[in-house]
Amino acid sequence: MPTFRQLLEQARAVVPEVGPEALAARLRADDPPVLLDVREPDETAEGHVPGALLLPRGTLELGIERMVDREREIVVYCASGVRSLLAARTLLDLGYGRVFSLAGGFGRWSDLGLPRTRPVQLRAEQKARYRRHLSLPEVGEAGQARLASARVLVLGAGGLGSPAALYLAAAGVGTLGIVDSDVVEVSNLQRQVLHRNADAGRPKTDSARDALTALNPDVKVVTFPERLAAANVLRIVRGFEVVVDGGDNFPTRYLLNDACVHEGIPLVHGSVYRFEGQATTLLPGVGPCYRCLYPAPPPPELAPSCAEAGVLGVLPGLIGLVQANEVLKLLLGIGTPLVGRLLTFDALGTRFAELSLRRDPACPTCRPGAIITLSDESDGCEAPNARA
Repeated sequence: MPTFRQLLEQARAVVPEVGPEALAARLRADDPPVLLDVREPDETAEGHVPGALLLPRGTLELGIERMVDREREIVVYCASGVRSLLAARTLLDLGYGRVFSLAGGFGRWSDLGLPRTRPVQLRAEQKARYRRHLSLPEVGEAGQARLASARVLVLGAGGLGSPAALYLAAAGVGTLGIVDSDVVEVSNLQRQVLHRNADAGRPKTDSARDALTALNPDVKVVTFPERLAAANVLRIVRGFEVVVDGGDNFPTRYLLNDACVHEGIPLVHGSVYRFEGQATTLLPGVGPCYRCLYPAPPPPELAPSCAEAGVLGVLPGLIGLVQANEVLKLLLGIGTPLVGRLLTFDALGTRFAELSLRRDPACPTCRPGAIITLSDESDGCEAPNARA
């Protein structure tokens, strides 16, 4: 069996090294390499290179394939450049073709005064609460700290907004904005799980705030007990990183879409109708926007509200959780979001399907050079209802 020194020499023979100064220059390029920090959590807690993925050496084989494509260039680093050589050799054996080790490791990087960041430290009770997240290499303490600093706006504290907001709060998203001008009605309780029987007659934003802070006291809930309109939409959405669309009519959806494109904010759309639901993620400048999907609203007789047509109570829960999942992926920078894809669900057949979506080159909102004018459109028809 080879000794540690022999293993190290074998790794050094096949793994190229890059110096800290050269790496710093490459990180400023248009296509920078992926940085992989293979130190232990107690080491990375003292600081790491900005943007690095934190994956301890002991879980490298388990986590790397879910985090980095084999085609990407990877620079691995540890404290001094020893463990990173061995980790890089492992990546080569796993089929990663462009792997480097940082000469001198994080210690040398720090000695040269190059940029470093120190992650937010979780309290003991937070580590206990989010233990299942911390066990995921794709999340870990750095990802959980990222969620704690995130700001997400949820339009509608109803059928879709309820499960989305509950699970985002449970996941540790630090600030949740809730927009809703309605009060709780008994007929809401069949599917709007943020609210309780005793909340009937209360503003939904108040009921939602109480439920979310009771679930997770660390979450800051910002309420907007007002109807979304052209006059207030930019004031409301600005300052949030992602918006969850749980609205219930086409004019509101169009207005929210236009505002998010205007501000460059990702919008996670969802809607439900009877036994059918759908979800997609609208990423400005990358995929289609809501007006690309629906250039004009259908006539009222083809889009009755849920109050008229009904909705299976569990359906908004399913779609709302898909929306929450999309938000977490966007915030953590993991997985493949539903950009350019419409996920549909048939509750009666228990079938998911996926449709490909394309940007409309003539879209009045997201085409190159489009001038976005926010306006309150006619509310003559309702979209598949999300919160009524």
